[in-house]
Amino acid sequence: MKLDKNFWGRFSAAISLGFLWFILGAILRVRFAIFSYNQIAATPWEILKVFAVGGIFDLIVIGQGLLPLLFYLALVPRRFFATKSNKLVIMGLLWVSTALLLLLSVTEFYFWDEFQARFNFIAVDYLIYTQEVVGMIREGYPLKALFGGIGLVASALTVVIWKKYLCWDTTLSFKRRLGVLGFALVFPVVVFFSVTGNMKNVSANIFNNELAGNGVYEFLSAFRNNELDYVRYYETIPSDELEPRLRQLLQEPNSQYVSANPEELTKFVTASDPEKHPNIVVITVESLSADYLGAFGNQQGLTPNLDKLAQESLFFTKVYATGTRTVRGLEALTLSIPPTPGQSIVRRPNNDDLFTLGSVLNSRNYKSWFVYGGYGYFDNMNDFYAKNNYQILDRTSIPKEKIMTETVWGVADEVIFGEAVENLDKAYASGEKVFQMIMTTSNHRPYIYPDGRIDIPSPNHYGAVKYTDWAIGNFLAEAKKHPWFQDTVFVIVADHQAASAGKTEVPIKKYHIPLIVYAPNLIAPGRVDRLMSQIDVAPTLLGLLNFSYTSRFMGYDIMKLPVGRERIFISTYQNIAYAKGNNLVVLKPKKQVSCYQINYQTGDYTKQPLDADLVKEAISWYQGASTLYKEGKYGAIH
Repeated sequence: MKLDKNFWGRFSAAISLGFLWFILGAILRVRFAIFSYNQIAATPWEILKVFAVGGIFDLIVIGQGLLPLLFYLALVPRRFFATKSNKLVIMGLLWVSTALLLLLSVTEFYFWDEFQARFNFIAVDYLIYTQEVVGMIREGYPLKALFGGIGLVASALTVVIWKKYLCWDTTLSFKRRLGVLGFALVFPVVVFFSVTGNMKNVSANIFNNELAGNGVYEFLSAFRNNELDYVRYYETIPSDELEPRLRQLLQEPNSQYVSANPEELTKFVTASDPEKHPNIVVITVESLSADYLGAFGNQQGLTPNLDKLAQESLFFTKVYATGTRTVRGLEALTLSIPPTPGQSIVRRPNNDDLFTLGSVLNSRNYKSWFVYGGYGYFDNMNDFYAKNNYQILDRTSIPKEKIMTETVWGVADEVIFGEAVENLDKAYASGEKVFQMIMTTSNHRPYIYPDGRIDIPSPNHYGAVKYTDWAIGNFLAEAKKHPWFQDTVFVIVADHQAASAGKTEVPIKKYHIPLIVYAPNLIAPGRVDRLMSQIDVAPTLLGLLNFSYTSRFMGYDIMKLPVGRERIFISTYQNIAYAKGNNLVVLKPKKQVSCYQINYQTGDYTKQPLDADLVKEAISWYQGASTLYKEGKYGAIH
């Protein structure tokens, strides 16, 4: 490649780096396409669209990313440009830039392996919590080999560019250099006002659309759009229609509204039998997919304790998580509210003193605890629960001598269960009732757990599932030795599935989670095969305990709900979906709406004409939830 010394010579470093960047982007896209070949639409026309649009997005990012170097090359004085000092500066900049490009490519490769997606809002979240992410990378990946390889390849590429493509011509005038720089600045300005991330969506297949994107562009887009205002971005209905619709949807046979005011959605839930006030332990298991359990057909023997427990408990078989992140699961289980677009309420401002499961139990003189094996500042968990009147027990509370194994995400599950036992012992001794919301961490990459507990050596993904199952079984076996066991309800549920990517906009099969309610002396075993949302767990639990209480929950007591009213809510970061029966409504930004017929077993979707009534029903739930939170109408009742 012969560069024109009279024009491009001074800018040859930027041109060479841009060309390398473009080639790396194409190689990465090919690698992703091969990795996900069975899941993409792989016809020649679809592949052509992916690579054509993807190439355009790569050029957009390259044009913006090269601006700092272009500024430097344009403004360096002639007398300094060809000196040894400047050559060393440019060589250093080339090496650092090339190393960063290679590191970015490797990082995005691992991100795709984990999430089957380009960088998105998860990557934004992870950037904020660098300690956890760096620790996870250090524990789970061969860093020395990776960095060493990146350094060597970056050095080799820098030498090639240096010898073959760099020119040191100093004849280009300052005016002409400014002209080149001005032309380079026009491009990102035009792109900013004319290009949106949705333009990458060239296919009905979500994997194709991810392939057509660019990781850096998607990352910056997610960073800019971390909060999504429902009314601005999604289809709405007038408020005078929303309020009566929402009152009708929230009405249950065992509840009455406390006011005839259509804006007032507070209800009084009435139970016919006396209330039970046992200790309550909700175990929220990290990434416990339903398809890990033998009770759902898994043949790997990963969950012998949970499978046995399912037979001895009230076992709910058609429960669906609301999202793909831990904070979404905690939001649903704690607040019983549909997932509004963007971040979980756990991470939003003005989330103190809300109506929670803890606030109901605290009104009965319970002491509510959030118990977490990691550092609770992650994802704002400690702050959220503390501001909602929960006591906090996290990794900082655990003495070092109790920790036999830990990762950056948290201590081994058996350790945190040991802390829960001590909490229950103390409460029993003082005559208190306790509600503990336990969040586990062992079933998370890098999947490290104590040796000798199970027959799969650590670290191992499936081994982490089996270890978590062992830890739950060990916890319950220990609990049976204590006097409070006879008066305790154990709820076992997942925060979300282990993987959420799929071919469709919201792959419903990837949201299926288990729910087990175990209380041998209080709640009769059985099997509930009704469709159920994660937001229904709290009101259903209170219903099983015969609570009569004033409620602002948006979830249902599934045991008392008339047949046919079951529905679930599932979400990605931007897409929010509502399923009722075999019909699904997907609400997307720019006020887009789609309807599908779905198969829960296979995950297959069939596009359907819009069902006006079902669409309005979906909008009512989501717009209602967003409005209640935004207007401060989901507060605790004192």
